[in-house]
Amino acid sequence: MPRDAVRLPAMVTNLDARPIALVGLMGAGKSTVARALGERLGGAVADLDAMAEAERGCSVAELFEREGEPAFRRLEGRILDQALAAGAGVISCGGGIVLDPAHRAALAARCRVVWLEVSPATAVLRLANTGGSRPLLAAGAAGETVAPLLRLEALLAVRRPLYEQVALARVSVEGRTADEVADEVLRVLGRRAG
Repeated sequence: MPRDAVRLPAMVTNLDARPIALVGLMGAGKSTVARALGERLGGAVADLDAMAEAERGCSVAELFEREGEPAFRRLEGRILDQALAAGAGVISCGGGIVLDPAHRAALAARCRVVWLEVSPATAVLRLANTGGSRPLLAAGAAGETVAPLLRLEALLAVRRPLYEQVALARVSVEGRTADEVADEVLRVLGRRAG
């Protein structure tokens, strides 16, 4: 089985009927690419982080601080289920959604998952002005301050095999606009369906 493939349950027969779910490291542009895909496909777009913020009335950073990462991951899973039940055509997932085995299983079974690949160095540049809104960007395992590049490298080291496990396809965002990435996502998924 290719590294970027995932085994789908036998019950999944029509890949094109499933929503596109975007996963990847923070700074990959998942939210922006999801909106571009929604425009092209004419379907509803669900941004899981934005939905969590709307439901709780505060930022993801505040949710992490107030309730902790485990509580946020439970909320994220519930919101993923809501987005799927509501018929979202494109889903922008938080970078850490793949940490939970149940979330990975739901994504693999119910979505066409695309890993938007970004290098930690590029992600740092993209996130330079959003550090305060990214709770995992500055915090190390024990809450100590860690250089953003080192933190992103560490996050990617842990998440890479999980992104590989769940992704049907991979698309590099390096040197591409959100529109170019959206076009490549559709091209790659169209090739896989054909």
